[in-house]
Amino acid sequence: MTNPITELFNIKYPVIQAGMIWASGWKLASAVSNEGGLGIIGAGSMYPEVLREHIQKCKKATTKPFAVNVPMLYPNLEEIMQIIIEEGVEIVFTSAGNPKTWTGYLQEKGIKVVHVVSSVKFALKAEQAGVDAIVAEGFEAGGHNGRDETTTFTLIPMVKEQIKIPLIAAGGIATGRGMLAAMVLGADAVQVGSRFVASHEASSHQAFKEMVVKAQEGDTMLTLKELAPVRLLKNHFFEEIQELYSKNPSKEDLITLLGRARAKKGMFEGDLDEGELEIGQIAGLIHDIKPAAEILHDMIREFEEAKAEVAAL
Repeated sequence: MTNPITELFNIKYPVIQAGMIWASGWKLASAVSNEGGLGIIGAGSMYPEVLREHIQKCKKATTKPFAVNVPMLYPNLEEIMQIIIEEGVEIVFTSAGNPKTWTGYLQEKGIKVVHVVSSVKFALKAEQAGVDAIVAEGFEAGGHNGRDETTTFTLIPMVKEQIKIPLIAAGGIATGRGMLAAMVLGADAVQVGSRFVASHEASSHQAFKEMVVKAQEGDTMLTLKELAPVRLLKNHFFEEIQELYSKNPSKEDLITLLGRARAKKGMFEGDLDEGELEIGQIAGLIHDIKPAAEILHDMIREFEEAKAEVAAL
């Protein structure tokens, strides 16, 4: 399966495992890379030296390409980028910031740069900044999200119409059929997050994984748009947010309620009541927890089956 993304990253399948906070450590990244996808270490929940440890362990666990995802709001950003360079990481996914800031510098070091966007406007800015590829993420996705609430089904063809560089679709994709649909709409590859949360190798808490599997349609919602839009599973913390909104809160009120380390408390420590539980709408189609290799192979098999069905129409 050769296309611009598989050639760019030197991978077998055009499937990218998202760099999710509290879920995407070296075990998951190496497992996906070993099976022909592109595994990503999520730096957003790691102190610099913790990231270095994960990169070093990932290099020992796989000889295949892997990437690091870096939210550019990270407080230790310069230290993080220096570690990435020192450890010889070849691919970086950036998000939540201006792609111009680091793209040229990283590329001078021989690193391929991909930027995550949620709109055509920011896709064009990323292309102008010189990135090697773009992830366009619809608002079905879990975690932090676009304010415009543009769905993947509409976002991908609109971005494809405007850019010339390779395009990766994200948001609401967890199956081979979803992968085929995204590629028919113009994507060269898909980025998959929520499905890999429910894997044995994900570093997220078992209780959170089990809650993801139990989730049904309508169990997630985008909220906290005044701070940074985020899609969450509905739990006691989410209900507290809704109650506060009924009182017309200020931004400071929302910040106070959110507090610190809510995502860690929920996704990593397993506090299903008071934690922030970030997951995508596609959780309603996730029914089991299994090895990352099996998840990837199932996607590719279903992709090929669906492609054959469409060809027969």
